[in-house]
Amino acid sequence: MIRVAICDDHQIVRAGFKQIFSSSGDDFTVVAEGATGREALDIARREICDVLLLDIAMPDQSGIDILRTIRQGQPNLPVLILSGYPAQQYALNLFKMGANGYLNKECEADELKTAVKTVFQGRRYVSSTVGELLAQSFDRDPNTALHTELSDREFQVFLRLAKGATVSDIGVALSLSIKTVSTYRTRIMEKMGLQSNSDLTYYAMKNNLLD
Repeated sequence: MIRVAICDDHQIVRAGFKQIFSSSGDDFTVVAEGATGREALDIARREICDVLLLDIAMPDQSGIDILRTIRQGQPNLPVLILSGYPAQQYALNLFKMGANGYLNKECEADELKTAVKTVFQGRRYVSSTVGELLAQSFDRDPNTALHTELSDREFQVFLRLAKGATVSDIGVALSLSIKTVSTYRTRIMEKMGLQSNSDLTYYAMKNNLLD
């Protein structure tokens, strides 16, 4: 039996996923639920589940930050990302950061169960949509979104800059020096060919990367 933890800030979503798992016989059991990033991290640290389902948009911190923290403390815990965003917006960056799978919340019940079983077995779950994105990234498609070229830490900093956070704010939130954050900002600007924070914000809004 696979022990599953569901971390999503919407109670109705958690209830829907619980129903899917409870109707699957003895294959799955839901052992914990979390509605905030703090609760998700607590569940991961207690090591009570075999697979953690994590929403990318949590109320107190982003799923991106949560995933990075989990990877630092529990590197072997399978984390399956749940998102309402299209795969091309976040999937590649999240795989770079150590996600074991990426699913849109509108997926079919059978796909959800297959994804959980796949990551539980130590493999990554890649949907057909994400597979196409990965293939494009290998071919270095010139139409590939600029933000997918960022490292995991650069992507974290990028999102915070795009939301209007200052360099000092980001340093405090991510436990980095102001100089280090400034260096990341410079790299981001160079990789994306942008000139200012307002350019970052515009890009993020245009690509639906802001909550």
